Amino acid sequence: MLTRLETIVVEKPWGRTDIPAAFGDFGRRRIGEIWFSNPAGDEAPIMVKFLFTSERLSIQVHPGDEAAQTAGFPRGKEECWMILDAEPDAKLGVGLTHETTREALHNAALDGSIVDMIDWRPSKTDDFVYNPAGTIHAIGGGLTVVEVQQNVDCTYRLYDYGRPRELHLDEAVKVLHPGPVHDPRDTVVDPRANLMLVSGPHFHLAQLAAPVDAPLLEQTTGELTFVPLSAGCRVAGEIVDLGEAVLLDDPRSIEIDQGARALLTWPA
Repeated sequence: MLTRLETIVVEKPWGRTDIPAAFGDFGRRRIGEIWFSNPAGDEAPIMVKFLFTSERLSIQVHPGDEAAQTAGFPRGKEECWMILDAEPDAKLGVGLTHETTREALHNAALDGSIVDMIDWRPSKTDDFVYNPAGTIHAIGGGLTVVEVQQNVDCTYRLYDYGRPRELHLDEAVKVLHPGPVHDPRDTVVDPRANLMLVSGPHFHLAQLAAPVDAPLLEQTTGELTFVPLSAGCRVAGEIVDLGEAVLLDDPRSIEIDQGARALLTWPA
């Protein structure tokens, strides 16, 4: 059995008008996000989004579980990105280029010089990046990204390029790591491989390709979220297209055609 998740399309000033046709026809709307609404709402532990960027997003940070719960949120927010498409000069900002102080970061966020403190990494198709809580980060322009995250609406913005949105400097400075971040899960993904990309502590994430690896599927537990990254994916005999996501409980019902791939995620 599968449950198709409701698709939520979100326009953003940093979004794009050239969304791949497989995601739908949006006219000339500037689409920034496509995400999937779990029937469990805020109780769902995981959220999956597609992001489409034409310019840099805000420089931000997320709290971990303890800090988030102290602030009244159900959980913290760790997340990861897989790059599905990247323009030649695309970059991701992950951590800082050098250690500094929280006070210096607060001041740099006020005058904009924080932009030059970010570790802006060249980004290419199939790059995978994990952002632990406390990592200062920003997604650059020219990217199509699939993001898997703990499901909570808790983002502390440090700098937003003059956009008229609220900043959260005091909250951000308390939870950020004021230095470089290089997570051991960061990698370049072979699109033809079955890979376990994340094994907790907050969620599991695997890439599936043909032929699907049965021992990998045996590691799954509970409710599974299946997200195609290409055509050629089915669950329980039903086609699941790129731009869709479904819930399922039996991983043996997944079928992947040769050359296709998908993500499968479940709670830790």
